[in-house]
Amino acid sequence: MIDVAVVGASGYIGGELLRLLLDHREVRVGAAVSTRLAGSRVDRVHPNLRGRTDLTFTALDALGDHDVVFVAVGQTAGLDLVPRLRERAKCLIDLGADFRLRDPGLYERYYGTAHTAPELLGSFVPGVPETHRAELAVADAVSMPGCMAVASILALRPLAEAGVVAGAVTVDGRIGSSGSGVRAEQMNLHAERSGTMRLFAPTNHRHEAEIAQATGVRARMSATGVEAVRGAQVVCRVPVREPLGDKDVRRLYRQHYQDEPFVRIIAQRRGLYRLPEPKILSGTNYCDVGFATDPDTSTVVAVAALDNLVKGGAGGAVQCMNVRMGWPEHLGLEFPGLHPV
Repeated sequence: MIDVAVVGASGYIGGELLRLLLDHREVRVGAAVSTRLAGSRVDRVHPNLRGRTDLTFTALDALGDHDVVFVAVGQTAGLDLVPRLRERAKCLIDLGADFRLRDPGLYERYYGTAHTAPELLGSFVPGVPETHRAELAVADAVSMPGCMAVASILALRPLAEAGVVAGAVTVDGRIGSSGSGVRAEQMNLHAERSGTMRLFAPTNHRHEAEIAQATGVRARMSATGVEAVRGAQVVCRVPVREPLGDKDVRRLYRQHYQDEPFVRIIAQRRGLYRLPEPKILSGTNYCDVGFATDPDTSTVVAVAALDNLVKGGAGGAVQCMNVRMGWPEHLGLEFPGLHPV
């Protein structure tokens, strides 16, 4: 059994990490760090954990050494914090945005500030087991992509690796309110968000650079906040070199994902859920991917959906930990979801 700590444990991602780790048979949660709430019980802010743990939040300066440290802090907060915490862990898994991109110039362009530890960028393994399993098995530093970036990468990777993409891809992302974090600004208050479909990033969404870095495909992305709490869905319009039919695309996806435990191909002709739908993935570590073809325009529409807090965050991080420790990837991630919900 290993000892783990969660830094940023009072947020939504931190709470999901605790939920998953507390039920993981190979893990002991040694610390839940929140400087703002140090001394308070964890179940005060994560009521779903009532009766599951007696943990209290600890301050950052009380953090000792652990086998794995998960860091779930906001944008730019990790620039100073993550390098210091690497000394506290045999493996550090960062769920923030600050070490996702390998190019410091791209970081400054998309995040509006210079990177203060550019020498470390190349040392983080991207936290996508489906594309970096071998590197994750020996990694001491892992950086988890953003939730819509994960969905986009998994939707596009089979087409990109097959060499059929003919130009820039357009990605339309939709995200529930939990994607804004526990300390959201006014635009994400219920009174302002309820009933809206807010296009908050019509161009130049930050995940563009992550998608391009992971797939080698140029991406142009917009993002809309929808009236849901959990869930992310991406619809990617992919120009292809020559017309492709459904059978051709299905073959590419099956070849790519046939051995992946958490990627399912959902592209059906009938039924209520013919293409990936975030609602039925709530609480699960699945990413469903699907497609539709338009031979008249040589376009493939690739679709992916996931729970932004699980496969797009905490669950993906636990999956990476499982790979790193040589355990079955499904440990602690067996929940299949609910229907109806």
